[in-house]
Amino acid sequence: MTLLTWNHACTVGVRAMDDQHGILMDTMNELRLALVHGSGREPVSELLDRLIEFTRMHFSSEEQLMEQSSFPSLPEHRAEHLRLLGLLREAAHRLQHVVNVPMRPLLCQLRDGYLDHIEGLDQKYGPWLNQRGVY
Repeated sequence: MTLLTWNHACTVGVRAMDDQHGILMDTMNELRLALVHGSGREPVSELLDRLIEFTRMHFSSEEQLMEQSSFPSLPEHRAEHLRLLGLLREAAHRLQHVVNVPMRPLLCQLRDGYLDHIEGLDQKYGPWLNQRGVY
């Protein structure tokens, strides 16, 4: 799994959300490095829990901004948030309860899910918020 790197496609134009996306990417990269370096189950589980908690907070922040601005695609966006959180919870459950967890495919799925979300759905709310004075 390759490192996540910030690029123009990740920028939504809302500073707080762009900063949070960067933190999410950094945390995913920390998780990847822990696996590459053969860290044990406990440190990896702690990183995954931190990723879940920050993701939950980030999604809540996004949804609050979208609610305040009456963003028309909020239901679709919220459903995608629930799907991604489900993937994260599934990963955490596997890590805690399965003896030989193939984490690489799971991390690739999470990485791709985050990138698709940031570079896809999140790009739609940036201009909407910007037009309403949120930068």
